[in-house]
Amino acid sequence: MWRFAFRNLLRHRLRTGLTLAAVVFGVSGLILSGGFVRDIFFQLGEGAIHAQLGHVQIAKRGYYEFGRRDPERYLLDRPGDLETRFRDIPEVVEAMWRVNFAGLLNNGRTDLPIIGEGVEADKEARLGSAMTILEGRQLADADDYGVLLGEGVARSLGLHPGDYATLVVTSAGGALNTVDFQVVGVMRTMSRDYDARAVRIGLSAAQELMLDERPHLAVLRLKDTAATARVVARLRQVLPSGRYEVRPWYDLADFYRKTVALYERQFGLLVAIVLVMVLLGVANSVNMTIFERIGECGTIMALGYRRRAVFRMLVQENFLLGILGGGLGVTLGLLLAGLISWIGIPMPPPPNMNSGYIAAIRPDATMLVLGFAVGMVATLLASLWAARRVVRIPVVDALRQNG
Repeated sequence: MWRFAFRNLLRHRLRTGLTLAAVVFGVSGLILSGGFVRDIFFQLGEGAIHAQLGHVQIAKRGYYEFGRRDPERYLLDRPGDLETRFRDIPEVVEAMWRVNFAGLLNNGRTDLPIIGEGVEADKEARLGSAMTILEGRQLADADDYGVLLGEGVARSLGLHPGDYATLVVTSAGGALNTVDFQVVGVMRTMSRDYDARAVRIGLSAAQELMLDERPHLAVLRLKDTAATARVVARLRQVLPSGRYEVRPWYDLADFYRKTVALYERQFGLLVAIVLVMVLLGVANSVNMTIFERIGECGTIMALGYRRRAVFRMLVQENFLLGILGGGLGVTLGLLLAGLISWIGIPMPPPPNMNSGYIAAIRPDATMLVLGFAVGMVATLLASLWAARRVVRIPVVDALRQNG
């Protein structure tokens, strides 16, 4: 019966082609739309990692909840001992320390509240591949008293590379401290809110400002973003949970989490819509094909085949058609994804972002399997009702269709 079903597909080439076209375009459309959504997730994630967060952050327990209000209580003691715990993890490319602080930046005329970071500048420059330098250059380890300003900070205070500004902060002991800095560059990340308040200085300068050499955070850069969950699990095993908390980038990127949750709900609805569209399109073609063969089915039953065998033959034909259409749809989707990604899709800045990006199509294995399954299931479901109707027609009435 399987061989008979396959030969029937070849015999009705026009009808087979119409049904295949409906399946192929539905499956490829699903793959392209899903790949586009996956690329949005990828771009947002990599932007958050390589502009600000890093892959993994390690802090003293309670820092993320209370550290902004009481930062001096959440400094890391003996950072050298902590570094030995993650130095031998093969997925870790580099570890860097950060000191976070809040204060005022003064340009000689007015003050602006800022959120500052003391960083190991050369390491941060290697991490910050998603950061754009609008003016000047990146901060370097050699810049003892250099400062890198967020785009919004520079615009608000009218500062440019070469200008001087004064940072006023409260040190870890509660004393007021000020240091003069020279602007070395103006940066833009993917977050407009961050750029409106962000200031970066060298780690040693931050320690001088805070009158304390202890950092707040250890930030890890990994070989591959996909290894994040694995590294986090290992760190949580080797670090005392009562003293440290380990946070992956996706727990820290609030905008990313909310965007993924929103788009996944929308894409689930899109999958349902595509399934219905493919089902209706295929059902129309399948119904026409099957009902035009009533006389043929009547002849087969008159020759002694049971109704169940004829029903199975019709369903098998469409099952094969679904497999073929799903496979061709996946192939076409991959080819179009490669072509579109090569050309690129210029995208405007997402909400709360400063700059646009060039989108691509990134279908993953789950998306390919889902697309193939949708094409196959839609074709199979479309055939059940029509095949059942045809085989229930009396043989005599079915034979009359041959005339």
